[in-house]
Amino acid sequence: MKILGVSAHYHDAAAALVVDGLPVAAVQEERLSRRKNDAAFPMGAIEWCLDQAGLQPEDLDAVVFYERPMLKFDRILTSALRAFPHSRRAFAHAMKNTLGEKAWVRGLITAQLGVRRDKILFTEHHQSHAAAAFLTAPTRRAAILTTDGVGEWATTTVGRGERPADGPTRIILDREVRFPHSLGMFYSTFTAYLGFAINEGEYKVMGLAAYGRPSMVDQVRKVLRRTPDGAFALDLDYFEFHTSVTRSFSRRFVDLFGPPRLAHGPIDLESAEGRRFADIAASAQQVLEEVLVDLTRRLKRETGLPDLCLGGGVALNGVANTRILAESGFERLFVPSAPGDAGSALGAALYADRIHFGNPDRDVPDHPFWGPELDEAELARLAGEDGLPLQTLDEPALIDLTVEDLARDRVVGWMDGALEFGPRALGHRSILTAPHDLAMRDRLNRDIKYREEFRPFAPVVPIEAADRFFVLPPGGARLARFMSGVFPVRAEWRERLAAVTHVDGTARMQVLERDMAPRLHDLLLAYGRRSGLPVLLNTSFNLAGEPIVNRVVEGYSTFRRSGIDVLVAGRSRIVKRAVAQAAPREEVA
Repeated sequence: MKILGVSAHYHDAAAALVVDGLPVAAVQEERLSRRKNDAAFPMGAIEWCLDQAGLQPEDLDAVVFYERPMLKFDRILTSALRAFPHSRRAFAHAMKNTLGEKAWVRGLITAQLGVRRDKILFTEHHQSHAAAAFLTAPTRRAAILTTDGVGEWATTTVGRGERPADGPTRIILDREVRFPHSLGMFYSTFTAYLGFAINEGEYKVMGLAAYGRPSMVDQVRKVLRRTPDGAFALDLDYFEFHTSVTRSFSRRFVDLFGPPRLAHGPIDLESAEGRRFADIAASAQQVLEEVLVDLTRRLKRETGLPDLCLGGGVALNGVANTRILAESGFERLFVPSAPGDAGSALGAALYADRIHFGNPDRDVPDHPFWGPELDEAELARLAGEDGLPLQTLDEPALIDLTVEDLARDRVVGWMDGALEFGPRALGHRSILTAPHDLAMRDRLNRDIKYREEFRPFAPVVPIEAADRFFVLPPGGARLARFMSGVFPVRAEWRERLAAVTHVDGTARMQVLERDMAPRLHDLLLAYGRRSGLPVLLNTSFNLAGEPIVNRVVEGYSTFRRSGIDVLVAGRSRIVKRAVAQAAPREEVA
C-alpha cells in the first residue's frame, strides 16, 4: 500500500510517504519553502515525497491527515463559548482562522491533489503522536505517553502499544487530560512571559533554567496543581491563552511573578532582573519535570513494561526526559527524531497502515534521514561562479583534511546524504567544530548562529567512547541517539570540553553509532586520534530565524553570510580565502 501522511495548519507542516509498511520519504515544508516553522498546507513536501517514489497522486491508496479538523473546531467553538464574553475577540479570530481550509481539509486535499474523497482519512492528533513514537521504535511492547499544547481536545494521553509477531498491531490510549489543562501550554506561557516566541523558544527556557535556582517552585505550583487522580490542572485565573489571541498569561500571573521580559534585547544574567528570569525558568522547568516523572511512574506501575515511548512537543525537553529515564522505573526511553507535529505526518501514515488497514507490522529503519539527498555537484557550480577553489577528494583524504581544519579551530559546515527529519541536525546538515574552548561557543553564538549568549551547544560522540566523557545511565545511549537527553559531562573532561559543557556541567549530546552516519563517525574517530578526544561540537546548519539547510545552495549561502570557515558537501570542500592560519591544536595523550 502507498499511504501519504500530512500535518499542517498549526506549526511545522510536513508530509511523509509510507510504501508497503515502510517510510520512503519524509520532509518538513519549511526545509523546502525556506520559511521557518512553515505551517501552510505542505504542497512542496507532498510533491517531493511523491517524486521521490515515482508516484502520482492517483497512485496513492490513502492520504491521512494527522488530526480531526472538525473535532478541533468543536473544541475551539466550545472553549470560546464557555469563556464568553471574555473570549469575544478570540472567538472572532478563531472563526476567521478556522472556518476556511483548516476545517475543510478533505476538500482541500481533493482540490490540491485530485485524490478521491473516499481515500482521505483522519487520525486523532495524539494517535498520530503515539504512532510516531511507538511504531518507529525498536520495541515490541511499550508504554506510551504523549503530551503537547493541544490536539483536538486532548493535551496528554497515556496508554500502551503492542506489535506481536503473530497478531495485529495495537495502540491503546487509556486516559487523557483535556484542554485547557496542558503541560505544553503551561511551558509555552512561561516561554512567552520570558520574552521568547511560543513554539520556537521553549528550548531557550530549558537552557536558561540552568543559570537559575528553582526558588519560585511554590509560586509555579499555584498555577499548575496536581489532581487526586494523579493528573494535573492549570489554575486558569493565571492564564489567558484560552480566551485571548494576543496574550497567554493574565494580570494575576504578573502579580505572582513580576513584570514580564520584553522580547527584544539580551538577558543580563549579572543583573538582578536577569537572575529573576533565570530563577523563574528553573522553577517552571523543575515543576514540569516533577509532573512528568509522576505521570510516568504511575504508567510504569500500571503497565509493568520496561519500555516507554514519548511523543508530542514536550518530548523535546531533554532535561525532563533524562529525569524520566532516571526516576520513572522504565529501563528504556524512546523519543523519535521528530516527536512534534512534523513527525505526526509519519505517525498518521503508519497508524493508517498498521491500525486502520491492519497491515502486518514491519520494523522501521532506526535513523532520521528521510529527506532530500545532497547534490554535491551544486557546490562546484557555485564555487566556480565566485572563483573559490574546489577540492573533490576521496574519503580518507577528506577526513584527514577536515581533521586538520578542526585542529586549527576552523568552523566546518558539514553536508552529507539525506536531510534529517525533525528539528535537530544529527550529522547530515551540521555545523561542526572543536569542543575544547569556551571562546568557540561564544564565537558560534555571536558570529555564526546570531543568538543569545547563554545558549549551549551539543556534542556528538561515537558510542564506543561515550562513557569515557559523559555520565550515561543504563538506557542513556539510546535516549541520546537523537539528542533527546541531557547528561553530565564527566568532571575531569569539562575543561577540555568547555564549548559543549553547559553552565550546570551537562550536555545535550548525540551518541552516534557508525551505521547511522558512517562518514561523521569516521571523522570523530580520526579527530580523536589527532586530539585525544573523539568529540565534536555539533549544531544545526542554519542561522537564527532560518530553517536548517537542505540543498547545497542553502548551505553555500549560509557559509558566505556567516563566520563558517569551511564547507564540506559530500566529498567536495571549499575554504574561505580569509581563513586565518591558526596553529594546529596540541595532541593530547
